[in-house]
Amino acid sequence: MELQSIDFTAIIKQNGEINAAFVEFPFSTEELFNKKGLVKVKAIFDHKIKYRGSLVKMKSDCHILGITQEIRKKLGKTFGDEIIVSLIEDKEERIVEIADDITIIFNDNPEAKLLFHKMSYTHKKEYIRWIEEAKKPETRENRKTKMIQMILDGKKGV
Repeated sequence: MELQSIDFTAIIKQNGEINAAFVEFPFSTEELFNKKGLVKVKAIFDHKIKYRGSLVKMKSDCHILGITQEIRKKLGKTFGDEIIVSLIEDKEERIVEIADDITIIFNDNPEAKLLFHKMSYTHKKEYIRWIEEAKKPETRENRKTKMIQMILDGKKGV
């Protein structure tokens, strides 16, 4: 059964003074998804940029959906601009792809591997992206070592 997408137009809002953006979800998550808290969603912005995220309540009257800097750059939009949002509830399991060289370092550090696998999808994704974004091989190696130490030190993200 194909899920019916929920479409709406919203204004990109700035989160306080920081360079973070969101849109307000103008509907009741309780009525649509039977959920009061976090709702995982797949969204498409302006009919072209796909995104997997969550509708969350952050001291706000309604649920909000974050919009990353990368997405705003691709859309050529910023705070105050109008955006078209189309979303459905995301019921697929979220899996972080881990490169072979990262798997090896985890296999050499079973305690860190165990702690990593207990983390949320978002935190895992953040660590892996940090390593993947390294331009030089030595930076990648350094980051892998740092990641293991940070995980063992109890840090949830980079």
